[in-house]
Amino acid sequence: MSDIKVPEMGESVTEGTILRWTVAEGDAVQQGDVLLELETDKVNLEVSAESSGLIETRLRQEGDTVQVGEVIGRIRTGDAASSTTGTAFAPKGEESPAAAAEASAPSASLPESPKAAEAVSPPPAESSDTGTKASPAARKLARERGVELGSVPSADPIGRVYSGDVKSFAEGAPTSQPQAAPQPPAAPPKAPAAIDPLKPVERQRMSRRRQTIATRLVEAQHNAAMLTTFNEVDMTAILDVRKRRKDNFKQKFDVNLGFMSFFTKAVVGALKAFPAVNAEIDGDEVVYKKFYDIGIAVSAKEGLVVPVVRNADRLGFAEIEKSIAGLATKARDNQLALSDLQGGTFTITNGGVFGSLLSTPILNAPQVGILGMHKIQLRPVAIDAERMENRPMMYIALSYDHRIIDGSEAVRFLVKVKELLEDPESLLIES
Repeated sequence: MSDIKVPEMGESVTEGTILRWTVAEGDAVQQGDVLLELETDKVNLEVSAESSGLIETRLRQEGDTVQVGEVIGRIRTGDAASSTTGTAFAPKGEESPAAAAEASAPSASLPESPKAAEAVSPPPAESSDTGTKASPAARKLARERGVELGSVPSADPIGRVYSGDVKSFAEGAPTSQPQAAPQPPAAPPKAPAAIDPLKPVERQRMSRRRQTIATRLVEAQHNAAMLTTFNEVDMTAILDVRKRRKDNFKQKFDVNLGFMSFFTKAVVGALKAFPAVNAEIDGDEVVYKKFYDIGIAVSAKEGLVVPVVRNADRLGFAEIEKSIAGLATKARDNQLALSDLQGGTFTITNGGVFGSLLSTPILNAPQVGILGMHKIQLRPVAIDAERMENRPMMYIALSYDHRIIDGSEAVRFLVKVKELLEDPESLLIES
């Protein structure tokens, strides 16, 4: 017997929810086959079989919350699986010798004598609980339909029960059979107080990830002295660089030259100038981080995730763009690993892609700073005392933890980001 256990899922993940089982009790599985999908606070992951055999039992059901290391099912392996099925275990997609013999036996005619039947039929399996001879398919169907195998008549000379016998018995079982004692009807669920049929509603259970997002956002607001400061960036220079360089950039690096590489570089440069924004609070200590792992907020189907671009200070524009594109694709395809999400030191979120003109982003704890990007919009800007021009402007916002970042420091950090973005050549030196 082999236990199906909830695997280790990372240092910060201790439990998960069974999203779906991909196998049923009685199914044959090979080592490495996917048994179920677990939903955790951060990612979904598949649990595979550690050995070959038959699914003996599923101890926990879909929707149950399970702990790391918990036994949630069992696989019957080796001789135990063979004794249950009456045949050596066969991999998925391959027919066992007994099954092949059963399939090849004519169903329309019977052997001339019981001895002849014993000569051509495989040795029948004995049920561990009833002593009834039955094929694996018959046992599985009997379990599904709640039929006692000992009550099923068989046309086989040696009394072996096949799935067709179970099906015929279940569909035409005599009404005189003993019936289970009737159970008292369950009390109907209490209806909501006042339901207007002209105003229909639909209730859906929050996914585990959405519950976690909700909890952590509230915790961030309760546990940090969070403030937001704003500035605006003239995007003229960046748009000019992209216009002149995007074709060659795409041809050389096979990735588009977007805005995120510019903002990532600008943030790294500002973090180097103001290290407190790249720190975190640990008890009564401030931990100043000397590395720059920048989280990029991505809106996925099941909720917001923040995969991390590692060592952003050591990457060029093309490497940053490729990293972000790869992480965004994995997020949309629900293929992010826990390692993709852990350990960020600062976060950038871009509400501008959805049309947001201004917002106050919430901290991604335990980080103490997050930069919000917004929509680029033409606005009249005073060039000097006499001239006005329409310029592509973007509001940017820095939310920060006032416990370790002073207001003046936050404002100067955001001004530094603005200066670097408005002079893209400086990014090559400062980041």
